Amino acid sequence: MFGIYDNDGLDVARMTYYGLYALQHRGQESAGIAVNDDGVMYCHKDLGLVPEVFSDLTLNQLKGTIAVGHVRYSTVGENTRENAQPLVNKYVKGSLALAHNGTLVNSDALRRELESAGAIFHTSIDSEIIMYKIAQSRIRSHSIENAVLEAMQFLTGSYSLVLMSPRKLIGARDPYGIRPLCIGKLKNSYILSSETCALENLGAEFLREVEPGEVVVIDQNGLRSLKMENAKDKAHICIFEYVYFARPDSEIQGASVYEMRKLMGAHLAKEHPVEADLVFGVPDSGLCAALGYADESGIPNGMGFVKNRYIGRTFIQPTQSQRETSVNIKLNVLKNAVKGKRVVMVDDSIVRGTTCAKIIKQLKEAGALEVHLRISSPPFMWPCYFGTDIPSRKHLIAPWHSVEEIREMVGADSLGFLSLDAIAEIAKNINCGYCDACFTGNYPMEVPAEEE
Repeated sequence: MFGIYDNDGLDVARMTYYGLYALQHRGQESAGIAVNDDGVMYCHKDLGLVPEVFSDLTLNQLKGTIAVGHVRYSTVGENTRENAQPLVNKYVKGSLALAHNGTLVNSDALRRELESAGAIFHTSIDSEIIMYKIAQSRIRSHSIENAVLEAMQFLTGSYSLVLMSPRKLIGARDPYGIRPLCIGKLKNSYILSSETCALENLGAEFLREVEPGEVVVIDQNGLRSLKMENAKDKAHICIFEYVYFARPDSEIQGASVYEMRKLMGAHLAKEHPVEADLVFGVPDSGLCAALGYADESGIPNGMGFVKNRYIGRTFIQPTQSQRETSVNIKLNVLKNAVKGKRVVMVDDSIVRGTTCAKIIKQLKEAGALEVHLRISSPPFMWPCYFGTDIPSRKHLIAPWHSVEEIREMVGADSLGFLSLDAIAEIAKNINCGYCDACFTGNYPMEVPAEEE
């Protein structure tokens, strides 16, 4: 998500385009930008990557002083144009644009309640539920920010929001602060972004994180905020942001993603040493951990693959068949680098097991003598209800198989996962708490009981 409130005569549509380009790694299914021109909102969105959805012509037509942008990685709802964000709607108090990162745990109950009251939904995503709750609250609130704050009392789950009203840009974060959202400033203009890398791309100054349960309001009077009464003192940031989601050059909750991944690799080398000739990471999220593994182990770090830079991230492809096809065209083994060598391949996680099995097979066919697989996170044991597309344990490999069984299934000569103790030690670098429920099953809030 990205939002900008202009006080300097900036081209907000293009600034948002560049911001979304920096955040493309967070979602590759659709992209959209909505702008506010003197109280009138215009929106352009479609399926595809940011440069596929927008052209000079479309950006030239998006004139305004406030903008909200979004790239989508679906966890709820199909990959259709109707589900692309930002959502823009008119209601009794005017117009509202909304971008959402996260997943509501109580979306089904809220949808049934709203439908019973006559609501007609145009999408299958939980973000539209948030839009309805804010619109309902606005009718009895004296401001849009108070309506957002009131609506948040009904929402359970993870949500970072960037909203645009005719005169204001608003950011909000759930009371646990599971998904990231930060505030930046460029000259006299303000920016909201999911990650700091988008601020740096634009030359903006990072001000601070949006706090858990906080609603920040940006208008002609500057920046101010409101806070939920039940907000947590410290955020419970999703640990998978550091393992996979975030870009290495971002800083989240005071911790460098790059340094965190290097530490994960170093701890991995201590916990699972092996005699080998070469260490390399699976592009891109395994590269930093591989550096840490190599530094700690003394095994030379190198390249095992050439990546096609025009192929997206396979984990966040919407279907399993698309993920498997993407692997085949995304990575090419450097045969001269691996032939006749014992190699350590570092990857960020094993979710379903299909991706790393294909990669290991490619390495063996290229002549690697041994492939030792090292994973810079603990086994993914439990479904995520807060914004990672793992809706059920049946989609995971780790709950049903031992480490040795997984090793055999993926074809590795050895397999080692990072321990939970190592995660706890590394997480001391974060200036808040963290959610590791995908590894432990210890959810920060009540979640739906999973069917057998």
